[in-house]
Amino acid sequence: MEKVNVLAQYMPPEAAPVIAKWIDYFQCEFKISKSRATKLGDYRHPFKQLGHKISVNNNLNTYAFLVTTVHEFAHLLTWNDHRNKVKPHGEEWKVNFKRMMKPFLEKQVFPADLELAITSYLNNPSASSCTDLKLSRALKRYDMLADHTRLEEIPRHSVFSIKDGRRFKKGEQLRKRFRCECLDNGNIYLFSPLAEVLVLSTGT
Repeated sequence: MEKVNVLAQYMPPEAAPVIAKWIDYFQCEFKISKSRATKLGDYRHPFKQLGHKISVNNNLNTYAFLVTTVHEFAHLLTWNDHRNKVKPHGEEWKVNFKRMMKPFLEKQVFPADLELAITSYLNNPSASSCTDLKLSRALKRYDMLADHTRLEEIPRHSVFSIKDGRRFKKGEQLRKRFRCECLDNGNIYLFSPLAEVLVLSTGT
């Protein structure tokens, strides 16, 4: 019961008992991690005497935390079925992600707009759930970072900073990412449209 109570602080409470059962069933070490800039969650398959390990960032909103958790458990199930013989986000993972998301859709734990985005993604999973832009946008609407803005929402040539304090100027979009110049060292970096930035000046 303690496990359910802890999980309920990070995800919709009605989802917590299901995830707690999965942790016990798969004998998985489940860790709630500090925020990581490069990933929302992580799965590590058994190695030597160690079992399955899943970690999920503690700063995600409740719906993003649940989707990320299911994402990582789908990796676990795929590893159990196929070991390392299939692609990380190949068809096998997509089938498992869809299967494992089903109980939460049946329980209607997501708001209507999120349920629609997830269902749409499951019908045509062209990317991993964490990099699917439509699903990511829907999830980010429930973030509480009022002082931050998504990069895609600001005009070209705007100057912004990121968490480590570096300043950038927004440039053109190259396929899915924006080309931005770092004003501190002159280097060029590619940013996701969903990157959270602090606007310093608005471009024209």
